[in-house]
Parts: sequence; structure tokens; C-alpha cells
Amino acid sequence: MAEFKSDFLRTLQERGFIHQISDEAGLDDLFAKETVTAYIGFDPTASSLHAGSLIQIMMLHWMQATGHRPISLMGGGTGMVGDPSFKEESRQLMTIDTIENNIASIKRCFSNYLTYGEGPKDALMINNAEWLRSLNYLEFLRDVGRHFSVNRMMSFDSVKTRLDREQSLSFLEFNYMILQAYDFVELAKRYDCRLQMGGSDQWGNIVNGIDLGHRMGTKQLFALTSPLLTTASGAKMGKSATGAVWLNADLLSAYDFWQYWRNTEDADVSRFLKLYTTLPMDEIARLSALAGSEINEVKKILATEVTAILHGRAAAEQAAETARKTFEEGGLSENLPSIDVPASELEAGIGLLALIVRAGLAGSNGEARRHVQGGAVRINDQPISDERKIIGSGEVTADGVIKLSLGKKKHILIRPAA
Repeated sequence: MAEFKSDFLRTLQERGFIHQISDEAGLDDLFAKETVTAYIGFDPTASSLHAGSLIQIMMLHWMQATGHRPISLMGGGTGMVGDPSFKEESRQLMTIDTIENNIASIKRCFSNYLTYGEGPKDALMINNAEWLRSLNYLEFLRDVGRHFSVNRMMSFDSVKTRLDREQSLSFLEFNYMILQAYDFVELAKRYDCRLQMGGSDQWGNIVNGIDLGHRMGTKQLFALTSPLLTTASGAKMGKSATGAVWLNADLLSAYDFWQYWRNTEDADVSRFLKLYTTLPMDEIARLSALAGSEINEVKKILATEVTAILHGRAAAEQAAETARKTFEEGGLSENLPSIDVPASELEAGIGLLALIVRAGLAGSNGEARRHVQGGAVRINDQPISDERKIIGSGEVTADGVIKLSLGKKKHILIRPAA
């Protein structure tokens, strides 16, 4: 990949954000010469985004930090259709009220990453419902639809994989890529937006927008995609064993968010420091060189830095301190009772209900089941709702224990024994 002149592309490149660019030299020249406006779209499919969206949000953050204007586009219009890209089935259709409530809820987290306002480099929060909900269908077909080749649309991976599996793709969903392309054109005309960014699965949709802009007389538009991230073990980013890692504090506490990052796999630490924190690259290089037991200290720094951006420095440091008191040697032995379980048993796996009884948190499997069904049981501070869950060595934390909790006050440490 080329050496970039512009601060923005150079920053994205050294931190690992770039997967594809439609015209590297052209986009680099643009960023080097003027203040550029770019956008990423976020569909309001839930009341909060999750950690899987953080790579996109951080791209917008670095755009503003290097002197440019980011747009966070809320899909109040496209959310009524739903992006079919690489989905196995249609999304559940949402009412307008649900969409509006979700957007209002999602907006709260963005101000932690971007500065919004009226200035030339202030971020903009825009809702595509402004132009999509008022479209006249016949005019749209004539003025926009005529520029799209169905043959070409059928060749896009996002559509092709669905059809190859003989899974239904509705006409509603098929229209999504046209609407996304039209968003790009509208933003170009209204806000001089020149670049759309997104995950690598959005490449076809973004290029569609560039082509439509060319046909409808906009300036040259550009595409930039980031790699689709999985953890070193192949897990999808933003998902934990117990569900989505939400960004809104009302759905996931700062402490639980901190714990998610603290449990990062060793092989991911350096990459995540680059992508999800604002630490300088020389500091990241220093931290990445640490090994052995020091890697656990680096994970705590990662967790604290990521949490500080979203929840504030005070909440992040409080989460770190809570974890220190709960998990570190001394704090564990003083405050929390423990039981030893043969490592061989954990390798084979123990039923959750049996483990609860064995730890003395319930007198019978039936009582343990009621606790699980009531949402009172946690493993390593993550709520467990599956009473048939098998607990094994995979749940042993970097601190060498499994923390089994009943409610907020009863905690037992499960220690693997020889």
C-alpha cells in the first residue's frame, strides 16, 4: 500500500483501519489539500450500537482529529428496509416509532467520540429520513432507478451469497443498495460529502454510490472500507459469550464493558490498542513489546483506555479499581471464598447447575435452576441464562480463576487444582 501524504490516511494505515480504497492517490490528494467531509451510515436496528461498530466510529473520530468533517448518518429511512448484506434472512421490520426511539438512544454514545456543532470541522448527525421518506416512487424510479443494472446488482457478493444458498431475498431488501447509493448522492449535493466509509462487506454498496454520483453529476466520490474484524480465535467482534457488548451504559455497565476488553486474547492486544484507543503509536509499540505476565497489565491499560473514551476516565478507572479489588491476589483471598475443582474436571466440563450446588450457592439442582431462570447467576460477571450451560477451562480468566456469582453479594472463586 502506498505511503500517504495526508495525516488522515497515514493515521488509518498505521493503525490498521484500511482494507480497500477506490482511488488511493486521488483520495490522498483530496485529504492533503482541503477539509474533506465523509460519512458512515448506522442503521438503528437496536436501541444501542455494540462494540462491533467501534471500528467505524473510531474512523470518524480520527477523521475529525486530523482536521476533517465527519458525518454520522442515522438510517431513519433505510432502517425501514434493512440491509440484506450477508444476512441469511430478512430483518424484522420496525415501526417508525421504534426507529425514532432507537436513533435517539444511539445518538447518546456518539458525542463521546465526536464533537458536534456548526463549525466547518464540527461533526454532523444527519438522518436519511429527511430525503428518503418523502420520495415520490415513480419519480425515483425514473430519475435514479434507471441508472442501476439488475445484472450488476445480482453479481454483488452480498446478494450472490444469499441467492447461491437459495435463501429468499425480497424486493424490499433488493432496493436497499439503491437507497444507500442515493444517500451518498444526496450527502454529496447537500454537504459536499466526498467519501463514504464502512466495513469491507459494504464495498459493493459504496461503489454503487460512486457510480450513481458520476451518472447524476456529482464531484468525484470515493470509497474506503475497513477490514471485518474477528478476534484471534475467530469470534465476531462485539459479541461475548452472553450476547452483544452494547455501547449504551443502560444496557451494559462500564464495568462489564471494561471486563470485555480486559479479557482480550493475547494475540489481539497490539491490534486492539491501535484500533480502539487514542494512545500514541510509540506508546503502543512499547506496550506491544511486553510479554509474559506483563501482557495482563497491558490488557488492563487497553480496557481502561477503551472504556475511558466511551464512559469517561473516572468510570474507567473505577471499573479498573473494582476489578483489582475483586480479582487481584490478596483482594481475592481476603474478600472472596473459593473452592478447588480438579483441572481435569474443568477440562471435561461441569454442568452449571451442578457447579452452583457444589459451590454452596444452592441446595439442589432445582434451586440452582430457579436462580438461573431468575437472572441471578453470573460467570466472570457475565449473566448466564442457559441452565444447560457447561462450564469448563475456557471460562478460566487470565487471573487463573472462574468467578461464580449469585446476585450482587455472593461470589465464589473456582480454582483449577492439580
